[in-house]
Amino acid sequence: MDGVEFIEFVTGKPQALGGVLQLMGFAPVARHRSREVVLYRQGAMNLIVNADGASAEPGATYLSAVAFRVRDAAHAMRHSLDAGAWEIPRRAAAMELNIPGILGSGDSTIYFVDRYKDFSIYDVDFVPLPGMDPNPPAIAGLHYFGLVQAVGAFRTGEWVDFYSQLLGFVELPPGSFVGILPKGTLLRSPCGRFYVQLVEPPEGAEDIHWDEGLVRIGFGAPDVPEATRLLRERGLVFIDEGHLHPGERGALTQVYLGSATFELVASKPTEV
Repeated sequence: MDGVEFIEFVTGKPQALGGVLQLMGFAPVARHRSREVVLYRQGAMNLIVNADGASAEPGATYLSAVAFRVRDAAHAMRHSLDAGAWEIPRRAAAMELNIPGILGSGDSTIYFVDRYKDFSIYDVDFVPLPGMDPNPPAIAGLHYFGLVQAVGAFRTGEWVDFYSQLLGFVELPPGSFVGILPKGTLLRSPCGRFYVQLVEPPEGAEDIHWDEGLVRIGFGAPDVPEATRLLRERGLVFIDEGHLHPGERGALTQVYLGSATFELVASKPTEV
């Protein structure tokens, strides 16, 4: 594993979600040749907004996929299937790339991408947007840090096994958390540059509707207060109450479009 190639949202409100992402510092740089899909980018981060009719539900916005960079996508796929993963049916049309993927949490997909250096997946499936910088710089050194995943009650052990056996993630000991929401179980990718935080429903929350799935992106920032200041100037709203007060360790945005929220975590980007 060599980091993250992209994270994907599915949404029925692509313009509204795009506006939020631009507050975060992402810029639209390319559009899919045949689907209602737009590539957003800042720094080394690629973020896909998928509003394709076959995928998006009207009004819904949710995290739908993460693509990991690997040396050999076919080998990674075979290893995962041999370990018990379920393959995601591919929907590639003529002249489109087939990206191998397995079923993740909820309805999400985990993809394996081995074309990310001199030749990338976007060279085939996407058309650059005219007048846009294809490589917009990252604001305040933002980089992908991880994903928060909701899991069912007493299901953490199953998901730890999933990530460790299929993808080589390592469970970190209690107390290893960074950020301002130190809950659940933290897993580190084999490349050491990406984390998954597994969170079960809290005690006394039996009446809360709790679906398994990806719930939040964590962005690393070398200087969280500076990143928070710059993003606030762009119009992004952060929660500022109680233990969620933005500080040196992290910050959390308000919820956008009913379900989209973003977290800043104190982290320096790891050299590739």
